[in-house]
Amino acid sequence: MAKSIAPVKKNEYVTLTFEDLTHEGNGVGKVGGYPLFVPNGLPGEEAVVKVIKVNKNFGFGKLIELKNISEERVDPTCHVHCGGCQLQHMSYNLQLQMKQNQVRNVMKKIGHLEHVPIHPIIGMDNPFHYRNKVQIPVGEKDGKLITGYYQKRSHRIVEDLDTCSSQADEINEILPEVKKIANRIGIEAYDEENHRGVLRHIMIRTGYATKETMLVLVTKTNKLPGKEILIQELTDKFPNIKSIVQNINDQRTNLILGEKTKVLWGEEYIHDKIGELTFAISAKSFYQVNPVQTKVLYDKALEYAKIDENDVVIDAYCGIGTISLFLAQKAKKVYGVEVVPEAIHDAKANAKLNEMNNVEFVVGQAEKIMPEWKREGLDPDVIVVDPPRKGCAPEFLEAMIEMEPKRIVYVSCNPSTLARDLRILEDGGYRTNEVQPVDMFPNTTHVELVALMSRE
Repeated sequence: MAKSIAPVKKNEYVTLTFEDLTHEGNGVGKVGGYPLFVPNGLPGEEAVVKVIKVNKNFGFGKLIELKNISEERVDPTCHVHCGGCQLQHMSYNLQLQMKQNQVRNVMKKIGHLEHVPIHPIIGMDNPFHYRNKVQIPVGEKDGKLITGYYQKRSHRIVEDLDTCSSQADEINEILPEVKKIANRIGIEAYDEENHRGVLRHIMIRTGYATKETMLVLVTKTNKLPGKEILIQELTDKFPNIKSIVQNINDQRTNLILGEKTKVLWGEEYIHDKIGELTFAISAKSFYQVNPVQTKVLYDKALEYAKIDENDVVIDAYCGIGTISLFLAQKAKKVYGVEVVPEAIHDAKANAKLNEMNNVEFVVGQAEKIMPEWKREGLDPDVIVVDPPRKGCAPEFLEAMIEMEPKRIVYVSCNPSTLARDLRILEDGGYRTNEVQPVDMFPNTTHVELVALMSRE
């Protein structure tokens, strides 16, 4: 069989017109039917492109010059090339279209779910300053601390960064002040190469509704020089800071947080509200980073669950109990299961905080706990699942099918693994009724979804 030959060569310059977008937001143009994927290209634009990589069936290019500019192109609010907000060059309307198309494509290609209604994606009125948490690496340049994100596929800090158009205003105010004080009192940055120094990361979390803020200083060392001055100056200037925490990570690792955490000042938790519920958030808690859209997402999950006061519900991958407590507002009983012990500790605290007695939290793997519940006679009406990006383990999907709930509500941050898992559940006797995309992360390629399934 003759080997196909690409009509372009590496380092060649070509002129093409972008026809489409990939799920990563790259422009797709063709040369003699051969697709080139080019970052920052938008459909309808003609451009000069340098070919930088050639594969058998497709290649990659670099945008050199635009011959014409799409009406959907906008001037980015941020010109720091950290790789976080990949879609700032396109209008918000086009971003939503791109994500809608991505969901539709994976449902068809991966899930073979052509029958499923996919509702229009729910976007934000203001797609900026929505993030309630930052974890930013600390480095050193010219003898001074700098903060900034790593360049794509590297551990080199792009440039000194104080503010970010995706972060909450409170975070943008506090971060540069932390850096300024740390520089003045001589806190040394961690040197990853030599495994020396002190300050590795700065984490700031803030409550959207309460404005309560937590500062977490991730250090290599137990000792934090000048911490009394740092605490005094920050708390004097920012009365909304309710907690200052030190996390110690003395390992050579890419993981941000270490095992040991100690409160230097204030409380162990800050609080936030979603709807009528209040949540206590610790340094290590998983809590959705976009509280405005979290309320939208959880309201939709609750709507899909269709629960009443007689229903028993299982919330798998329950985290600190955010979805569980939303469900418990309507259900007879909610059982939450989560593999992280600290999360279950926080979930129980949140149930107590909201005076909810109809919810029970258990530490363990859902695929192992659920068959035990089945043997004990637990017969859920609804199962809600919100797994990590890799989706559900096959054993867990099998356990769900065997429990035979009337409805499954699947919350997902990855359209591809959602489509794969919906296919397995469909083959196990369920039907996907509808899918609702929600834009939790504007200006990025990520999209959140909630799907409703019912037993046939």
